[in-house]
Amino acid sequence: MFPWKTALTAATLATLLVSLKAWDWRSSASLLDFRPRQIVLAPTEDQVKNYTVLTANANKLDPRRITDAGGSMAAFYGALMQTEQGRPGAVTRVVHYGESPTTADMITADVRALLQAKFGDAGHGFALVAKPWAWYQHRGVEVSGSNWSIHPAHQGHLKDGLFGLGGVTFVGTSGATARVKVQDKRHTIVEVSYLAQPEGGSFAFYAGETALGTVETAADSNTPGYASFRVPEGTAEYSIQDVKGKVRLFGVRLAKSAPGVMYDSLGLNGASIMVPSRSFNEDHWAAQLKHVQPHLVVLNYGINESVYAAFVESALEKELRRAIARVRRAVPEASILLMAPMDRGDRDATGTIVTPRALTRVVEIESKVAADTGIAFFNTFEAMGGAGTMAKWYTDTPRLVSADLLHPMPAGAKKVGKLFYDALLAGYLRYKVIERSKGLHSIAANEPEPQASNPTGTSPADAQTPPPAQAPQPNP
Repeated sequence: MFPWKTALTAATLATLLVSLKAWDWRSSASLLDFRPRQIVLAPTEDQVKNYTVLTANANKLDPRRITDAGGSMAAFYGALMQTEQGRPGAVTRVVHYGESPTTADMITADVRALLQAKFGDAGHGFALVAKPWAWYQHRGVEVSGSNWSIHPAHQGHLKDGLFGLGGVTFVGTSGATARVKVQDKRHTIVEVSYLAQPEGGSFAFYAGETALGTVETAADSNTPGYASFRVPEGTAEYSIQDVKGKVRLFGVRLAKSAPGVMYDSLGLNGASIMVPSRSFNEDHWAAQLKHVQPHLVVLNYGINESVYAAFVESALEKELRRAIARVRRAVPEASILLMAPMDRGDRDATGTIVTPRALTRVVEIESKVAADTGIAFFNTFEAMGGAGTMAKWYTDTPRLVSADLLHPMPAGAKKVGKLFYDALLAGYLRYKVIERSKGLHSIAANEPEPQASNPTGTSPADAQTPPPAQAPQPNP
C-alpha cells in the first residue's frame, strides 16, 4: 500500500522550505511597528440607558424634558460629571429661587434627596436663621429664633436691597438668639452669612454647648460677611448667642467634607419675579451668588404673577429678562434654568375648577424668554399634565393639592420633584453620551495612519501616539 501519510508530510515540508526561501526577512520590521487600535471602554449602563428614547426625542418638544437649545446646562452637567467621578472637592451646587411651595422646601427637598442619593450628599446647604413665616421649613432642618426684627425682601420695611442669598434680613441686638437643629449629624462645616456694617455688633457661634468663636461685624461700609466654623461630626444643634450691639444676619450654610450635591432651597412666601429683578440690590446679590459659585441657578416663579393678568401681559417678560441678566452678570459661568409654575385652579361661575388663562400665558411667556435669552426651560405646567391638572389632583385619592387649588400636598410636591429630577437626569445622560461621542471622534482624528514598514528604523517605543483628546471639564 502506498504510504499516503508519509507523502503528504514530505510535500508539506517541501512547500514550507520553498516559502522560507522566498520570505523577505526585512518585512518583519513591520510586525514590530504594528500598533493596535486604542480600545475605548464601553459607556456605563446609565449612559446608554434609554439612549434610543433620548435620541428619538432629541428634536421633539417633550414637556417632561428640559428645553436647552443653547446648551446652557453644560456647566451644571459638567460639574455633575466630576461629582459622579468622586473627584476631591467636586461639589455640584444648585440655588433654587421660588415662591411659597419652595418656602416650605416642597419640591426642592425631593429633588435634593434624589440627586444626593445618586451623586452624593455634600450637605443641606442654605437655611435662614429663623422663621419669617410659621410654615417656613426645610426637610431635616429645624430653625427657630427670638428677638429678631425680620425683613423679607418683598414685605419688610427695609428697602436697601441687602437681604443676603435667601432674601430675608434678621436684625437683632442683645438678647437675640437663633438655633438650627439638624437630623443629619454628619455636617462638618457651618458658615454664617451676615452684613458687615458701620458700628456693627458681635455674636458668638456655638456647636451644642461649646462656643466656637465670636464674630465682629463692624466694618467701614455695608459689605457681605461670612464666618465659617468647623464643627464636630455628630453635632445636632448649632446656635447664635451672646449678641452685643446691632447685628444683621442672613442665614447659615450646612456642608459636609465630601463630594456630592448641595441644593439650596430659597423660597419666599408670596414672591414673584420682581424679587430678583427689583427687590435685591444687584451688587449685593451678585456678591452672594459669586461667593456660593453655583453651577445651576433656578428661577421658579409665575404662580403669584398669574393672579394679575394685566401684569402678565404688560410687565412679566421685561422683568424676567431683567432678572436673567442680573444672574448672568453675577455668575456668567453658571447654568440658568427658568422653571415654569405648576398648574393653578380657579372656580368658574358654575363652580367648575379650571385653569386661568393668565397662567397659561405665564408659561408661554417664560418659554419664549428662555429661548430668546439662551437659557434652559422646564415646563412644569405641561410636565405635570397641563390645564386641568389641579382639578384632577383635587379629586384624586389621596388628594394631591390643598383646598386653595394652588399649594401641593406632600405627595403632589413629591410628584413634581420627581418630574424635575427625571428631566435633569435625562439631560445629564444625554450630555454624557454627546461628550462620549466627542471623545471618540477626537481619538479617531488623532490615530496615526497604519504603516506597512518601518523605514526609519525607530523602535516602537520611539513612535509616540498622540493621546486621546479629553472633553473639557469645568471647575466645580
